[in-house]
Amino acid sequence: MTKKLKNFIDGALTDAQTDRWGDVYNPALGTVASQVPMSTKADVVTAVAAARRAFEGWSATPAVRRARVLFRFKALIDQHMDELAGLLTAEHGKVLDDARGSITRGMEVVEFACGIPQLLKGEYTDQVGRGVDSWSFRQPLGVCAGIGPFNFPAMIPLWMAPVAIACGNTFVMKPSERVPSTAIRLAELWHEAGLPNGVFNVVNGDKEVVDAFLAHPDVAAISLVGSTPTAESVYRQATAAGKRVQALGGAKNHMVVMPDADLAHVSDALMGAAYGSAGERCMAISVAVAVGDQTADRLIEALVPKIRALRVGAGTQAGVDMGPLITRAHLHRVSQYIAQGQEAGARLVVDGRGLRVPGHENGFFIGGSLFDHVTPGMTIYQEEIFGPVLCVVRAPDLEAAIHLVNAHRFGNGGAIFTSSGEAADEFFKSIQVGMVGINVPIPVPMAFHSFGGWKGSLFGDHYMHGPEGVRFFTRLKTVTSRWPRGVSGGANFIMPTMK
Repeated sequence: MTKKLKNFIDGALTDAQTDRWGDVYNPALGTVASQVPMSTKADVVTAVAAARRAFEGWSATPAVRRARVLFRFKALIDQHMDELAGLLTAEHGKVLDDARGSITRGMEVVEFACGIPQLLKGEYTDQVGRGVDSWSFRQPLGVCAGIGPFNFPAMIPLWMAPVAIACGNTFVMKPSERVPSTAIRLAELWHEAGLPNGVFNVVNGDKEVVDAFLAHPDVAAISLVGSTPTAESVYRQATAAGKRVQALGGAKNHMVVMPDADLAHVSDALMGAAYGSAGERCMAISVAVAVGDQTADRLIEALVPKIRALRVGAGTQAGVDMGPLITRAHLHRVSQYIAQGQEAGARLVVDGRGLRVPGHENGFFIGGSLFDHVTPGMTIYQEEIFGPVLCVVRAPDLEAAIHLVNAHRFGNGGAIFTSSGEAADEFFKSIQVGMVGINVPIPVPMAFHSFGGWKGSLFGDHYMHGPEGVRFFTRLKTVTSRWPRGVSGGANFIMPTMK
C-alpha cells in the first residue's frame, strides 16, 4: 500500500482534511513512492490558528533563549544529515553529496540565526533634545508563511524559517508537493529541539494552500521561491492584501568568458555550474558568453569530452555526477526545448536526449546537452530551461557581452572568468544582476550576506537570509522619550523641534 503523508501542525503529525492526493515519485525509478495530501483552506486555517496562538509566547521569549533552540536544532541537523540527504535524494533525485551540500548551505543560515541577540540590537541616542532620548528596535511581524520550490527541499525552508523564528515570528511552510518529506522531517527536528508547539508548521498541498495563505488575514508575510510567473502573481496578490512579500523568481545566469581566461579552469567550473543537480538550480549557469570566436571554439573543444563523460544515474549510486530530472513531464519539457533550439538554428553540439540508465530504464534521465551559436532571439536563450542544457553565445568584446546580459529580463546572477582586474572591475560595476562571481561560477552569498536577484528574478524589497532576512521578518519601531520635570509650559501648536 502506498504511504500517505501527513501535515505537521501544532507540534504533531496531522491528517489533512482532504480527499485529494498527489503522487510523489522516485525520479530515478519513475515509480510512485508515496502520496501527499492536497490540503484545504480548512487545514491552513488550523495551522495559522496554531501559529497565532504560539506567537504571543514565542515573541515574548528572550532572543537568547530563542537562539538556544536554534543551536539544538542545528545540532540535530548535523546528527541526521545522512537521513535528511536520503529523503531529499529519494524524492528529488540529486546525488547524495549534492543533497548534503544543499543541507549544509541551509544549516549555515541556522548558524547565522543563532546570533539573533546581536542581530536584533537596536540603536539609542541620548539627549536628542534637552531631556529627550530616542531609540529604535525591531519587533516580529506575527505569523509568516513560506512557499518552497522542488529543487531545494531542505535548503530553502532553512533559508526562510530559522531567521523568521529567531526574530520571534511563527511560521507555516508549504513545501513543493513533489518533495514533501524533508520539510516534515525538519518539523519533527524543530519539535525535538524544544521549539514550542505551533511555532513551525507544515501544510502540504498545491495552489489551494497558496491561495489560503494569500487570503488569510493573520498571515503577515510570505516568503516564496519559484518561477517568475508564480512569484509575480503571489507578490501582487499578497501586497494588495497588505502583506509583506519576498518572492524569488526565475533566472538565466550568464558566465562571460574572456580570451585571457584559463580555459581548463573555465570548463571545469562550467561543468559543475551547468550540469550539477541536472541544471535544476536557480543559480545554474545556463549561458556561456564567449568573447571572441577563438575563445568560443576553444571553450567548445574543452567542454565536449567532459560533457560526454558525465556519469548519469540514480543519486544513490556511487560516483554519479548527475541524477534524473524531477518528473516525466519536466523531462519532456527539457527535451522540447532542445528540439526548439535545433529548429531555431542553434548548433546542437552534444545531445543528451534518449539516455537510458541500466536498471533504471523508467527513470526521468537526460544527459548533458550543449548548444553553440545561440542568439538572443531564440527561446532557449530567453527562457529558463531548468535542465542540463548549456547555451554558448558569441560576443565580439566585453562591452557587447555586458550589454547582452543586461538586456535579459532576468537578473539573478552572473559571472566573469578573466585574469584581468580591469575587465572584472568593469563587469561587476556594470552588470545588472543581484549576485556576481569573479572567477567563481555560482556566486551564492554566505548566510551572513543576503541572497537575491534583480529585474524579473525578485519581487519585493528584501533579499533572503543575512541582514536583509532580519529586516524582512521584523519591523522597526522608534521611541522618543521625555520625562518632564516641573510644571508644564502649556500647549504647543507648532511642529515639534528639538531645541
